[in-house]
Amino acid sequence: MRRQALAAPAALAALLAGCAAPGPMQAPQGLGPTDAKAAVVRLLPPKVEDKAGWAADLHAALATLGLPSTPAHLCAVMAVTEQESGWQVDPVVPKLGAIARQEIDRRADAAGVPAFAVRAALALSSSDGRSYAQRLETVRTEGQLSALYEDFIDRVPLGRSFLASRNPVRTGGPMQVSIAFAQAQVQARPYPYPLADGVRHEVFTRRGGLYFGAAHLLDYPAPYGQMIYRFADFNAGRWASRNAGFQAAVALASGLPVALDGDLLPPAGSAAPGETERAVATLAERLGLDAGQVRRDLARGDGSDFERTPLYERVFAYAEQLERRALPRAVLPRIDLKSPKFTRALTTEWFARRVDERHRRCLDRFPDPAAG
Repeated sequence: MRRQALAAPAALAALLAGCAAPGPMQAPQGLGPTDAKAAVVRLLPPKVEDKAGWAADLHAALATLGLPSTPAHLCAVMAVTEQESGWQVDPVVPKLGAIARQEIDRRADAAGVPAFAVRAALALSSSDGRSYAQRLETVRTEGQLSALYEDFIDRVPLGRSFLASRNPVRTGGPMQVSIAFAQAQVQARPYPYPLADGVRHEVFTRRGGLYFGAAHLLDYPAPYGQMIYRFADFNAGRWASRNAGFQAAVALASGLPVALDGDLLPPAGSAAPGETERAVATLAERLGLDAGQVRRDLARGDGSDFERTPLYERVFAYAEQLERRALPRAVLPRIDLKSPKFTRALTTEWFARRVDERHRRCLDRFPDPAAG
């Protein structure tokens, strides 16, 4: 009887909890699916095939990330896609086979694998019956090259030795998004589509390429008032523009040259401090910080809260006192882009400005849903 008496209040509480009213419903933000997809279809270039499919996958990418389909968001994804691939799911890269063969030879040489052994390995039959050399001669897209590398690494022990079991194709798809980023993204939040063939394969699909590209471009808190800095970050890494703004302030405060590359610390494993850390070290005493505090705050440069650190706040306060003016909190990184695919000198700033121009043109042409 005593146990029954004790259980009664608990049962009543559970019943009342089950009858509790649901939380408030959020008001819709941005365009609804019908209007968003219709707008994208109207904005796509005439030559694009399956416009409805592109529109559906673009809206779905934003919706599954919890991002509203605003004109700014839709045009941002469209601008990057147009710049990176010209609306090709797996864009053709001129002379890709020759570029890939040079990369294979370079890696083999670095691993001490003789040239004749490389030729012998490439002469072996691949999974589709052709030799790897034959497939390499006809490869035209990064998706095809990635599949060839995966086959080669899986079936040829010698290939594993000089490729170190790592596929050299690091970006791909309609937005040329990083495969490493995509792999990290699926660990951070559920991917909305089946992953039967793995994350790498999904990057080279339209739905996956748009999803991972939109996530990399838009799905992080950035203290920017202009979209151009997100476009620069898409090329140089998240928060690179914010970090470059900090580096510009460090250069003014210290009087030392500091590269505006967005990298606040050298790569992991480097023993010597980087350029930014050395410049900040000359300011540490004036900022009231010790070397340990400086290093800890710089290490937060790859996250969203760096601008709330004492180091960030004091560097800007000190530099603005010296300059007697407000300093920008974001600067376009000055990075020379390197890739065997490039036929001319390109920079992150060039990329950001080109995409920003496309974004502005898209917004100027954006249809008014109320106009029917």
